[in-house]
Amino acid sequence: MLTSIKDECAIVGIGQTEISKLSGRSELQLAVESIKAAIDDAGLKPSDIDGMCGFTLDHVDEIDVARTLGIPELKMFSRMPHGGGAPMSTIQQAAMAVASGTCKAVVGFRAMNGRSGARYSGGVAEGAETTDAISWGWYMPYGLLTPACWVAMHAQRYAHEYGSPAEGFAEVAVTQRNYAVNNPIALFHGKPITFEDYHNSPFIVDPLKLYDCCIETDGGAAFVVTSADRAKDLPHTPAMIKCAAQGAAFDQEVMTSFYRDSLTFFPEYDLVAKQCYAQSGLTPDDIDAAIIYDAFTAIVLMQLETFGFCKRGESSDWVKDGKLRIDGRLPTNTHGGLLSEGYVHGINGLCEGVRLLRGASSNQPKKNIEHVLVTSGMSMPTGAIILGK
Repeated sequence: MLTSIKDECAIVGIGQTEISKLSGRSELQLAVESIKAAIDDAGLKPSDIDGMCGFTLDHVDEIDVARTLGIPELKMFSRMPHGGGAPMSTIQQAAMAVASGTCKAVVGFRAMNGRSGARYSGGVAEGAETTDAISWGWYMPYGLLTPACWVAMHAQRYAHEYGSPAEGFAEVAVTQRNYAVNNPIALFHGKPITFEDYHNSPFIVDPLKLYDCCIETDGGAAFVVTSADRAKDLPHTPAMIKCAAQGAAFDQEVMTSFYRDSLTFFPEYDLVAKQCYAQSGLTPDDIDAAIIYDAFTAIVLMQLETFGFCKRGESSDWVKDGKLRIDGRLPTNTHGGLLSEGYVHGINGLCEGVRLLRGASSNQPKKNIEHVLVTSGMSMPTGAIILGK
């Protein structure tokens, strides 16, 4: 009887469109292009796919994708809520479907015109149709309308308790931009910034500056999951799924869990981290590289603490000697991340995690990469996975 998905499944295909500020095409077309690229990368055909995972925020219907690509039958289709909290949950869904025998091969995707269409920085006062709007209604009258405002609340309290993390924020922002400089697909390819640029940039919401905030972009990204046995016969080194976890914690809201005892850490991440290490049998010392959800620099630092790379309150100092750089202890967001490659709701980061295991990143570390941690967004129900060779 199956008791764990560890090593039962693998990511065998990845695909991305270009990242831009104006895609010039529908989100359905972006989805189909990225999924087709992932299926081709896996050495499979659309007819091999029988499951599909996506986001509740996606405007693209699974049946439209299937019809357009020529996928004949879907035996499972699911959507994950909570935006940035969703990407690694789609992996968990895909892995459970394959490991249980429900599906033979599952695609997951995110396609969005996040710059030319709906823009998340525009706020949520209009068009909020979910029950999240009930909790948001307590904060909107005070100007807390956007994700940057909400995260700034956590960042301010963190600075109050542990001292200013500004130098740590700068290290994350500049390091990731340097990765993007070498990444041909990144929106900021060939466009470096310096620490002086970072510190001279304007505040968006104190203490978050311009380069602390992710970019708005158009694009699509996708992956294919199949069984470990089938993966052996496919073209690429499979990215084995060592674990996949979700978590929602006590007194949870979506990005505005401000009534908890502490605002400086996120118990849902603690829950996810414990599951990941227990399922995989790994520890932080076994993680060679990371793709950490980086809608804002602040949440990168907080996740480093939660996942055990340093103690609580110490992440700003921990990163300052270059630990996130290509030759550092934990090369992180080597594609440039959501801050500098582009914002495709974390599925683009998953693609980079797979490339790191294949040895195919545009910023491939010289050290051997055996295990990669990939996480979802913060201050909401979230998830994470560990991939391995």
